[in-house]
Amino acid sequence: MVSPLQGSLDFRFFRPIMFPLLPLKHFPARFFPSSHLSSEVLLIACLTILPDRLCGRRIGLPISWCDRKCLACLLHRSGGHLNPTDHGPILYGFSPSVILPPSDWDNNVTGYWFLDPSDDWNPPSALMEYLQAGSSPVYIGFGSMSNRKPEETTDLVFQALTRTKQRAIMLSGWSGLRKSDLPDSVFMVDSVPHSRFLPRVEAVIHNGGAGTTAAGLRAGVPSVIIPFHGDQPFWGQRIAKLGVGPVPIPRRRLSVERLAQAIEEAVTDQTMRQRAADLGSKIRAEDGIAREIAVVQHIEKHVSRPAGEMGFYDV
Repeated sequence: MVSPLQGSLDFRFFRPIMFPLLPLKHFPARFFPSSHLSSEVLLIACLTILPDRLCGRRIGLPISWCDRKCLACLLHRSGGHLNPTDHGPILYGFSPSVILPPSDWDNNVTGYWFLDPSDDWNPPSALMEYLQAGSSPVYIGFGSMSNRKPEETTDLVFQALTRTKQRAIMLSGWSGLRKSDLPDSVFMVDSVPHSRFLPRVEAVIHNGGAGTTAAGLRAGVPSVIIPFHGDQPFWGQRIAKLGVGPVPIPRRRLSVERLAQAIEEAVTDQTMRQRAADLGSKIRAEDGIAREIAVVQHIEKHVSRPAGEMGFYDV
């Protein structure tokens, strides 16, 4: 959210973004993937239409009001011309190994911003017993997915697991099931740090949110993505393009056959699994948080800001 105070108090605002938002040479705007609209029009849409659709109506936050105020401020200060970089230096919180910054990007792709648990965290004993009791499972987590029929999705997933003879760890909350409803081959967890157990699974089955996608990539295992909305289709397509997961299956096209085929590919395709392992090694060698701090400190110390203008900065 960009506060209208930015304009009146003249302080520097950094905008963290987890995916390519504005259209650039090699990537379209995420929410307008086939659009040929100008960057100005797309930025206005991103600051007004999208907050209403993605935030205001979903969780009741007044984001659209604040961004419209900022938009009006920017238009006034720029004499009616809106440059898509006027809203502040953008920090991209994804790995350059996942999205190689094109030549028309400035060097603010920092790497992922992982928040790992403390060293004294220990997994639940029941989870460890499950992991040690059989073959490595797959992980299933659809987070806060928007779906009117979660039971139908759960049934499809269970049938695909049976067909592929896979055990699974399932994140609670989205399925509408109780632990007593689960087959013996599925273990439900309420909340477990991805970094501690995803390296022990065969594949990650999820809806393609930026956080779970990043965690799966760092773990070095293939992802099977079933996108629902938002940036999820983008990450599903990116995973497939990198060769570290099957082609994504949009929820409306999800079937037992398609999901079973994708799971089978993810756990048996050795070339795909090696690509995922290699990419995971690269991501684990990065330190996105340290890079982000370095970028912010450099901009604050060395980069002057023209009056009424804020933008991308090459560091």
